[in-house]
Amino acid sequence: MAGRVWQSIVLLAALAPAAFAATTCGDGSQCPESTPCCSQYGECGVGAYCLGGCDPVNSFSLDACVPAPVCESKSFTFDNLDGMVSNTKYLGDASTADWVYSGTPLSHNGSVLLTMAEGTVGTLLASTHYIWYGKVTGKFSTSAGAGVVTAFILLGDSKDEIDFEFVGVELSIAQTNFYSQGVTDYNNGENATGLSDVHANMHTYELDWTYDNITWSIDGNVVRTLNREDTWNATANRYSYPQTPSRLQLSLWPGGLSTNGQGTIDWAGGLVTWDSPYMTNGYYYAMFDEVDIQCYDPPSGTQENGTKSYIYTDKAMTNNTVEITNDNTVLKSFLGSGLNMSAGSASASASGSAATSDAPTVPGLTGSGSGADGQRGSGDSSSSSADSSSTATATGSASTGFVQGDGGSKSGADQFGGNSESLLRGSLFAVVVAMVGLCVL
Repeated sequence: MAGRVWQSIVLLAALAPAAFAATTCGDGSQCPESTPCCSQYGECGVGAYCLGGCDPVNSFSLDACVPAPVCESKSFTFDNLDGMVSNTKYLGDASTADWVYSGTPLSHNGSVLLTMAEGTVGTLLASTHYIWYGKVTGKFSTSAGAGVVTAFILLGDSKDEIDFEFVGVELSIAQTNFYSQGVTDYNNGENATGLSDVHANMHTYELDWTYDNITWSIDGNVVRTLNREDTWNATANRYSYPQTPSRLQLSLWPGGLSTNGQGTIDWAGGLVTWDSPYMTNGYYYAMFDEVDIQCYDPPSGTQENGTKSYIYTDKAMTNNTVEITNDNTVLKSFLGSGLNMSAGSASASASGSAATSDAPTVPGLTGSGSGADGQRGSGDSSSSSADSSSTATATGSASTGFVQGDGGSKSGADQFGGNSESLLRGSLFAVVVAMVGLCVL
């Protein structure tokens, strides 16, 4: 009998990828109720899909995404990784962790290294608390090399975005950019030039984001200012200005993967070389020394019915559709969503658990980059094209985002302390456990 049971386990494992293939979402295509949350990567699921990056507009409903923890002013140094938790373990309790990570962060001499080994798509750290206007400051050195991209950005679930990005073949340049609701207008970008080698030297980068303007500064010097009033979009009848709660994201990713669009590869300076002199111990790295988050007050007139979490009240995804509440931000398990926060827990009803027991729970790997710069299309990334006036879709730029987890190839990072645990999903896990029990009996 044991032999037949293990044959069944092997068969189930072989079928698992097909059984748990995620439904796509985005560009007006919403998720079904069974997998109600549209991740920032354009796929439907539960659990981590419903936490940071969950797209309310393309989810089953606005309340499918879990409410977002409100801003908390705090300064960070990185003597260790104690304040960080893997995205395969984080359930939304921002009081227990400051950062959610995918990939392999390493502690090194009071800094955190974001690493990228061959066979991986780098490392991403995202703040567990959201920021709704504030000042974020980071002291760091970037990675270097063709195809290698370092980013320090604010990214909202609405796909509002404010960027500092660094291409590894342009070591005297910091790229600045902004996007509103994922509309990929690359004409919004400007370069700050004349910097001393951003890989060899630490610089201090600051994004100061208020209701009226955004200021980009480097080493205390303002390099760019954007005024909200200058972003009025008469066609959309709104300001094309980042204006919704966002997470701070620190990332290192391979823009120069052969599987990326040609425009992305060109922008990133070519294909990644996996035997580069810029690699140490088998990986590329960016080094972060310090990060500071200073929260500002919400806009005048904000609907405040609590102090703990942000929610959206309308698909317009503008300032006046954000409400501050005391709503819960923590799931009981990775089978939960904003529609059923306790799904999968011991106290959940059988019907509530069964509804999502076969759903994807943690977004997988693609190799795309953070935010709207994740994919630059197939043409010249600097050109003005139809893409600049269109909304991002599930296969383009912002909605694909920076997809990192533990579900894909792990040939490189594991040897440097990476997380090698498998992602076990709902019903498959339950069946395997039951079969193992039968073997024991």
